[in-house]
Amino acid sequence: MTLLATGTTGSAASADRGVGPLLRAWRERRKVSQLELALRADSSARHISFVETGRSRPSEEMVLRLAEHLDVPVRERNSLLVAAGYAPRYRETPLDDPALDAVRAGMERLIQGYEPYPALVVDATYNVLAANRGITMLLADLPESLLAPPLNAMRLTLHPEGLAPRIRNLPEWRGHLLAQMERQIALHRSAPLRTLYEEVAAYPVPRTTPETEPVEAVPYFALPMLIEHEGRTLSFISSISTFNTPMDVTVAELAIETLLPADPATVKYLHSLVD
Repeated sequence: MTLLATGTTGSAASADRGVGPLLRAWRERRKVSQLELALRADSSARHISFVETGRSRPSEEMVLRLAEHLDVPVRERNSLLVAAGYAPRYRETPLDDPALDAVRAGMERLIQGYEPYPALVVDATYNVLAANRGITMLLADLPESLLAPPLNAMRLTLHPEGLAPRIRNLPEWRGHLLAQMERQIALHRSAPLRTLYEEVAAYPVPRTTPETEPVEAVPYFALPMLIEHEGRTLSFISSISTFNTPMDVTVAELAIETLLPADPATVKYLHSLVD
């Protein structure tokens, strides 16, 4: 199954603030001193101070170097360049643009290769851009209102009419997902992501039905998602992959999430569906 959706994360930076205050905000967010940043960027604390206070205009190369050492997201690097008076360096190519044909095809092959294990591709606000048949299996029988495009992985998982009632360890899994979003908000300063977080965090938490049998304690190597499917409890460990050194905003904000079986019973059941 392939799904395309569009979404933007927005940018917290604005040119009228100037690049100095923005760089200082990123440095403070990363808890790095001016001296430490200067050493990393082969500069001086004095120059970093002058840039942050507006007494010195950094070169385009210096803006990018500081952004790299502060781990500034690609979208925000463009904002820093604009605030410093330069043109954006990184393109933002629509995912359906022919220039990204190879990227789309590669992601399709990758998530299909994980079958029968669930895998999907999401953007910076968890809109589902592509998904395989393993995901389709988990989403079976969900309300049409939740399955209408654009699908959103967080809504599908945490909505009381979505997967939430089927997740046997919902308090733990919900806490994990919300903490993950909080870390991303701190990193990207995305207003749309914060809006999504506030929405899903406010969802009422379904209560476990009395008929549900307790899940036996198993020494998992990572927090699993334990989910009911046709009378069985399936166990998955989530793994997320991103692109190394992306040069396009769209590509930088893509993530491939795979749900790997966390126990032999889940492996056996998933393979039985395709045998």
